[in-house]
Amino acid sequence: MPLKLFRHLLGRTQSDVLPGMVPNSAGGAAYLVDNWTRLDRFLVLGSEGGSYYAGERELTRGNARAVLSCLAEDGPRAVARIVHISQAGRAPKNDPAIFALALAASAEDAATRQAALGALRQVCRTGTHLFQFAGAVNSMRGWGRALRRAVADWYLDRPVDSLAYQAVKYRQREGWSHRDLLRLSHPKAGECDAQRAALFDWICGRVTDAEMLPAIVQAADRVKSLETAETVAALIREAGLPREAVPTEWMQELAVWDAMLADMPMTAMIRTLNRMTAIGLIAPMSDAARYVAGRITDAEALANARIHPLALLVAHATYAGGRGQRGSLQWEPVREVVDALDEAFYKAFEVVEPSGKRILQALDVSGSMSSLIAGTSLSAREASAAMALVTLATEPYVHTVGFTSAGSDVWTSPHDGRFAGWSTGVSTLAISPKQRLSDVVSTISGMPFGGTDCSAPMLYALERGIKVDAFVVYTDSETWAGKVHPSEALRRYREHTGIPAKLVVVGMVANNFSIADPKDAGMLDVVGFDTATPAVIADFLRG
Repeated sequence: MPLKLFRHLLGRTQSDVLPGMVPNSAGGAAYLVDNWTRLDRFLVLGSEGGSYYAGERELTRGNARAVLSCLAEDGPRAVARIVHISQAGRAPKNDPAIFALALAASAEDAATRQAALGALRQVCRTGTHLFQFAGAVNSMRGWGRALRRAVADWYLDRPVDSLAYQAVKYRQREGWSHRDLLRLSHPKAGECDAQRAALFDWICGRVTDAEMLPAIVQAADRVKSLETAETVAALIREAGLPREAVPTEWMQELAVWDAMLADMPMTAMIRTLNRMTAIGLIAPMSDAARYVAGRITDAEALANARIHPLALLVAHATYAGGRGQRGSLQWEPVREVVDALDEAFYKAFEVVEPSGKRILQALDVSGSMSSLIAGTSLSAREASAAMALVTLATEPYVHTVGFTSAGSDVWTSPHDGRFAGWSTGVSTLAISPKQRLSDVVSTISGMPFGGTDCSAPMLYALERGIKVDAFVVYTDSETWAGKVHPSEALRRYREHTGIPAKLVVVGMVANNFSIADPKDAGMLDVVGFDTATPAVIADFLRG
């Protein structure tokens, strides 16, 4: 059936609100996702930076309401979900989980508060996390006995050497310090725990016997008086001092960076690749380059460090670019490191068993997908292209397209923005996992913008006679520009082809909209940039 006739027969536009739909933020109509789906979206994607149609504050408030609704419905279940996503490293940033945990710790239900405070050490694993939680919870409730006990336990239950490392590395963040929290929570070190008691005294600035302090704390005090890079480097190797404990005047010394690299945590190493390259430590065919590349491509080490694929994607884009987003730092990218970051991106996702299905992978490249992911420098449409590479690397039968509004004329949005649509609305994307990630991101970022028409992939397949078992659509679901609702287009594709095609909607923004009809068992909502998403999609397609 000709596409124009097909559209005419349906006789609707995406502004029409069908049963079960609500108006979306763009003036079209979509289905509402339930609060549990939105909780997952928020925990993984956050709301930092807002979206194309909703500001950061508006999006955060909406997500907070969804979190509160889940807490009211089943608080312990919501807390368990927060803990699971945080601990599994399924989110690019831990901030949304910390905020959600603070909401749970402030709930009216006693069982929910107890579950949240009991999970404090599981979600707030570093000093910075604890400071973030303190700032959030302090604005929601008072410091009652249960909250003080939970914070005190954070300091008492951690091995003293681990606690000393936290005290040295994260002294003060987010307007809070360990001294503030010790004074609020009043943890009492046991009589047989003299080293912990001495550490508490050191944190609070009280006089203590220096010989009783953990070795890393003694080293953090001693490094301030050293006068040569060689002695500083030797102390770093001896005590395992983190970068934050080293005085800034030594941060331009190659020997100091060489000493820090040996025990540098994975996250810190990835974040400072540019500085280590600029200073000359990481150089072509150097021992440091081989060491870094080996660690970055160690799948087990990536998982243990909870390194998220988005962090690797951002690191790859920044490092391969040779200059930072801010400041004047420049460097010559080293090939071994660029290749390692590329390889590590795929390893950071869960292992995917191919479904063997015929998949049309459709990336929304409309104007609304230009909003940034989790406060990074990458747009939602660039990030979706990187995720699509995981499917291309694992599935044997995949056709990838980008889509926006169709028509050679100019569409006018309900917000008076004007978008020049393509003549068909769909364009084949010749991207491959054999390409560098930065090249793929560049390809997508250079595509023309347009209005959002999420029915375009199904109409395209129907018009071209392409046999598809599943449509996987990466979108923010802010569809408005088409003549046909996406769910209608899918049903018509099924009717005309006889193929019971499925639809997977990969939500790339933490809003409450979806193009998937929740009453249709052949449609599924998943969260973009969740490390488990590719495996979940493959499982769903296998049935």
